[in-house]
Amino acid sequence: MIEIIPAIDIIDGKCVRLSQGQYNSKKVYNENPLEVALEFEANGIRRLHLVDLDGAASHHIVNYKVLEKIASQTSLVIDFGGGVKTDEDLMIAFENGAQMVTGGSIAIKDPVLFVQWIKRYGNEKIILGADVKGDKLAVNGWKDETDCTLISFLQSYMKEGIKRVICTDINCDGMLQGPSLKLYKEVLKECPSLYLIASGGVSSIDDIIALEEASVPGVIFGKALYEGRIKLSDLQRFE
Repeated sequence: MIEIIPAIDIIDGKCVRLSQGQYNSKKVYNENPLEVALEFEANGIRRLHLVDLDGAASHHIVNYKVLEKIASQTSLVIDFGGGVKTDEDLMIAFENGAQMVTGGSIAIKDPVLFVQWIKRYGNEKIILGADVKGDKLAVNGWKDETDCTLISFLQSYMKEGIKRVICTDINCDGMLQGPSLKLYKEVLKECPSLYLIASGGVSSIDDIIALEEASVPGVIFGKALYEGRIKLSDLQRFE
């Protein structure tokens, strides 16, 4: 059964969504992210992907108070990402209630430090973030493209013990046009032991079913929920 992971993206302490990572496409869905998290929990959701978009843009954690509020007032298992660049950022995330932390830009820019985190905290707590545009990875809130290719990047970190990866096709994200099934099938073929969490493009329950049929272990989505294309009650079939 595919793991269902709704997302809450934060700018200025508010629940927002972007399209293709463009900050000028921001749409505010709720000024109180805790309300959103409580609604998820009330409908049987157990996992949450919480992204500090301010942190991603400013290279350090910003919205840790939102994390603390959701972690202390719900039982959701939270993975947190955005702006985690230093040991201090990582500690702030864990101390404010994150059970897992996702590192994307740091894994590219400072692989020595990221590997230290894997060794220190274990591969159940450290998730690799791989944000892809075309066949190249992007960093810093998706604003900057790199020369790193996805498969080689994933395989190098699997050798360092990484187990979970959140893979986002930036061209699909927030567009409600379906996930990048071809990309995820390639990842599963080349990295079969990886716990792949697909992110970006989910527009309907049918998209989640297609990912499940492709043997993708987990899926992150947000905009389809906020736009009413997926109802929380629809997700009970995946429990």
